[in-house]
Amino acid sequence: MGYAAGTLPEAFSLVVATHISMCDTCRAALAEYDAVGGEIMLDVDPTEMAEDALAATMALINGTSEDPPEKPVQRTGGIFPSPLRDYVNGDIDEVKWRRVGGGVSQMILPTSKDASVRLLRIPAGMAVPDHGHRGTELTLVLQGAFVDETDRFGAGDVEVADEDLHHTPVAEEGMDCICLAATDAPLRFNGLLPRIAQRFVGI
Repeated sequence: MGYAAGTLPEAFSLVVATHISMCDTCRAALAEYDAVGGEIMLDVDPTEMAEDALAATMALINGTSEDPPEKPVQRTGGIFPSPLRDYVNGDIDEVKWRRVGGGVSQMILPTSKDASVRLLRIPAGMAVPDHGHRGTELTLVLQGAFVDETDRFGAGDVEVADEDLHHTPVAEEGMDCICLAATDAPLRFNGLLPRIAQRFVGI
């Protein structure tokens, strides 16, 4: 609902948009929220428009705008859905991974400052250090799977973590687990070394 209303931080919107592109059920739910939003707009008082609004709109329709919109590029293959590809400027081969310890690597993506989002690569069979949360974290699995104290999460699944969750995610054997994770506050690591590393890697 927050995504449909445009009230989520950019980082969380990216995770939701990427998940929606992978999930038919959530796409249908989004369409319902969009329809509700459309009905609400019918009850909103009209707003004054700029004097050149009609001319600017007609210029776009007629293709006479000085900056016509670019045609979307059709991309196929890879593991990154379209919303994420736009941020990475490609697929997984374009990711500039940075080691954060314990074999785990990340790439922080540029978004607004009210929350952060990163790609995470957890080698098969490896664990992310035991940690809690100071806020909300959305973690979308793009490849592979991980398990923690709550459940198993495979490709397309989203884990929602809050301040009540302390866990140790472990990537399943077979292939590296690639995730997209958004947070609105730093994680709370229990171990000394992860807490020291946290200052340098921004997680």
